[in-house]
Amino acid sequence: MTRQGTVTVESMDGPTAAQAEGAFRLVYAEAFAEPPYDENETDVAGAFRRFRSQTRKRAFRATLARTGDGEPVGMAFGHPLGPTTGWWDQLTEPVSRDMRREDGRRTFGLMELAVRGPWRRQGVARRLHEALLADTEAERVLLNVHPGSQAAQAAYRAWGYRKVGQARPWDGAELHDVMLLDLK
Repeated sequence: MTRQGTVTVESMDGPTAAQAEGAFRLVYAEAFAEPPYDENETDVAGAFRRFRSQTRKRAFRATLARTGDGEPVGMAFGHPLGPTTGWWDQLTEPVSRDMRREDGRRTFGLMELAVRGPWRRQGVARRLHEALLADTEAERVLLNVHPGSQAAQAAYRAWGYRKVGQARPWDGAELHDVMLLDLK
């Protein structure tokens, strides 16, 4: 597989992203099969059960990068965190009450961001991230990142994210770094 021409980034709402699930799945499966993630078909199936649920959220947003011939090369998606989110409960060390306060608009939860191997280090992830957050009313962005993913860690730090703790995002998961980007 080689890089092919210009890459475009399309912004999507939930219903549109749901229609493009196959493209999101292709990017996810390829990117997260690699170390340190080592996800298999069962992991991908679980991720896309969550994806289908997430795309039904009113404020769900996604971006999808494709080559000129339509081949998917990268994706990102997320949604604002509601007042009852469990995200903050997963941290190994508690954070202040103000830090964890959510109202459905304050914090955008970046659920996934991935770029397939041949298109990395070309600014695709940054473009996906910027397009995803364009026009957001959120004050901040929250994400979990595997500490073994040095490239992702470096990119997030370069974009202004800071580590606010560690969490196990799901039962049996390794510890992930929880990072926050202040937008306002």
